[in-house]
Amino acid sequence: MKIIIAPAKKMVVDPDTFACEHTPQYLDATRQILARLRQLDYAQAKALWRCSDKLAQPNYDWLQKLELTRSVTPALLAFSGIQYQYMAPDLFTAPALDYVRANLRILSGFYGILRPFDGIVPYRLEMQSRLAVGSTPNLYAFWGDRLYRALTPTPEPIINLASQEYAKTITPYLAQNQPFVTVIFGSLVAGKLKVKATLAKMARGEMVRFLAEHQVQRISDVASFDHPDWAYAPARSTANELVFIYQK
Repeated sequence: MKIIIAPAKKMVVDPDTFACEHTPQYLDATRQILARLRQLDYAQAKALWRCSDKLAQPNYDWLQKLELTRSVTPALLAFSGIQYQYMAPDLFTAPALDYVRANLRILSGFYGILRPFDGIVPYRLEMQSRLAVGSTPNLYAFWGDRLYRALTPTPEPIINLASQEYAKTITPYLAQNQPFVTVIFGSLVAGKLKVKATLAKMARGEMVRFLAEHQVQRISDVASFDHPDWAYAPARSTANELVFIYQK
C-alpha cells in the first residue's frame, strides 16, 4: 500500500534531525525545471508564484543561487506547513519511520515524487503553476506518467491524502482495478459536507501519523482512525472515498 500527500509552501533547512538517505529519483528532471525557472525575469517569476513582493523577492534571489545537492534536508522535515506540523515526524518511533520509508510518498511540482528521506532544498513551485518546460506546456505534461510509475512499479492500493492538484498526477495512469481511495475530512454545514482547508491539512498530518504508528497495511483499517475530533462516516463513504466528519 502506498500513501500520497502534497508538499507545503513553507519549508525549512534541517540537516541535523535525520540524515538524508537518497537523492530524489528524478533529479535530472528537476535540473531542467530549475534551468527553466532561471530564465524568468522577476516579474514573470512573481506572476508564476502569484505572491507579494515580500515573498517573491527572497524566493527569486534564492532561485539564482540554490544548489540541488548542498545543504539538503530530508523531505519529510523540509516541508513544514500545517500538515507536516500535525504529522510531527520528528517524534516518530523507529517502526513508524520505517513505515513511512516504505509507504509514504510526497508529490512535488519541482521534484516530481519524493521518498521521506530524499535530500531536498527549499523551492517555490506548485504543480498547477503554468510553467512550460521544454516542449511541454505545463508540469502535468512534463511529468507525465513518471510519478505514477515511481509510486507503484507493481500496481498496489493507494491511499490519497493529497489535494486534487497533486492527485491528478496519479489518477490518469492507474492500472485497471487498482484501488485508489481518497480520504475526505469534512465538516457538516447546513447538512452538507464542506472541506475546510486548514482542518483538512491538520487531519491529513494526523492520519499519516496514525497509519505509521499502527503500521496500517489494509485500506479497511484506515477507517479505524481514532482521533477525538473526527468520526468515520460509513454512510457517506464509498469504495473510493473514506469520509470523516469533524466533531466540534
